[in-house]
Amino acid sequence: MTSPADREPQQPSTPWGNPTPTGPHGYGQQAHGSRYGTPEVGFTGPRQHAPADPYARVQGDPYSPGYAQGDPYANGYSDQYGGYGDPYANRTQPLQAFAPPPAPRRERRRPGWLALTAGMLGSAVAASALTGALVAGGDQGLAELSARPDSGAAAPVEPGTGVTAPDWRKVVSSVAQSVVAVAVSAEGGAGEGSGVVWDDRGRIITNHHVISGGGSGARITVTLDDGRQFAASIVGTDPGTDLAIIEIDNPPEGLKPAVFADSDQVSPGQPVMALGNPLGLSQTATTGIISAVDRPVTTRQEPSDSLGAGGESAVTNAIQTDAAVNPGNSGGALLDSSGRVIGINSSIASLGSASGGTSGSIGLGFAIPSNQAKLIGDQLAEKGTAQHARLGVGLAPRDASVEVDGARRSAAQVAQVEPGTAAAEGGLRDGDAIIAVDGEEVTGGEDLIATIRERAVGQVVTVTVVRDGAREDLEVTLGARPQE
Repeated sequence: MTSPADREPQQPSTPWGNPTPTGPHGYGQQAHGSRYGTPEVGFTGPRQHAPADPYARVQGDPYSPGYAQGDPYANGYSDQYGGYGDPYANRTQPLQAFAPPPAPRRERRRPGWLALTAGMLGSAVAASALTGALVAGGDQGLAELSARPDSGAAAPVEPGTGVTAPDWRKVVSSVAQSVVAVAVSAEGGAGEGSGVVWDDRGRIITNHHVISGGGSGARITVTLDDGRQFAASIVGTDPGTDLAIIEIDNPPEGLKPAVFADSDQVSPGQPVMALGNPLGLSQTATTGIISAVDRPVTTRQEPSDSLGAGGESAVTNAIQTDAAVNPGNSGGALLDSSGRVIGINSSIASLGSASGGTSGSIGLGFAIPSNQAKLIGDQLAEKGTAQHARLGVGLAPRDASVEVDGARRSAAQVAQVEPGTAAAEGGLRDGDAIIAVDGEEVTGGEDLIATIRERAVGQVVTVTVVRDGAREDLEVTLGARPQE
């Protein structure tokens, strides 16, 4: 069995090469993830290699982010869920996203557009740390759902019926007060991202990579839709899911918490809107559709010497959208046509810079599903830390190819079951090939990692394995991943 650190992410081959996932921009870029994670299925990322930061500083561009190579939007389809063996093991062709540094905080002058170069290697998934990275001088109708248990939540917009197009103007008007700009400044630089109002106490949910690069002395400023600015502090962060909760130090009256939808009810083709602060342009709304769901994506941040960010990776079964997301969108909202949050924008896939062309949003954006955001956000808001589910298996260096029910398919190959873990107690054995969890197809280690990570500690799941050529369903109660 190979440890997560020993295995290098593998990328699927495409006519353009391996896409690199990267973050829209936050503090620091996300690095490539190892396809093979630790023996706990639940913390790894999809296989993908991060492409060069599409928002890398371009000579002469006063607003270029100055992102280091390894932009969260880098290789979009590499070992994104880096690591077999980890309960969050790599998925069969997961995207590896890299959280681009937060968009650089810009002075109030005419907008400066980043000159991005397209890479010949293919699209890269950059962690849409749609914030800019904090690098020196750089930027770094669904099922019924209820608003968070806080007063004053923004009222959902009535969804359209028939073939009527969504009233996006009404959606923006309704949700604008629930989406904020987040700026981080430190001695080494500054960056900007986005955030979503979590409750009326002044707590905001955003991406970890948006606020992690400034170090202990960083100053965080939250700007509301009406232009008022407030100092904020970090309540808790979770690098494993790239989520964080910050809190306005002296919150004003009348904050409007966002309404979070049930992301399990979203489906491809559904109209959506991304609302955030790309490149410091607050309250920017872009629209599109949901392109896919349960897309394994691993987002990693590149270390930043100047700001101390670093090297962490996040694995997500993401919502994919073609709505334009760019540096500074990280931490912002992905909304349905009723104005409900279905995801937190976090990464994008973009073309590499080798070709010398422009690299940026190419219609491949990724958001952390709202259900996962609620699961982790509630823990961060209450305790400052979050627990993650653990299966307890070590995965083989390569995905399995098994024949079952008259067809051949890919699977996550179990190399070792750890004694005393959920997997052992649930009856998994060395050599089992995992093909599904709760009926959701698992095509590889990275896929398994992302699937386990989105579930809660203590949750009972049905793990479908192929053993000796026969399909078998095993009931497993997920354990807790040890705190790092």
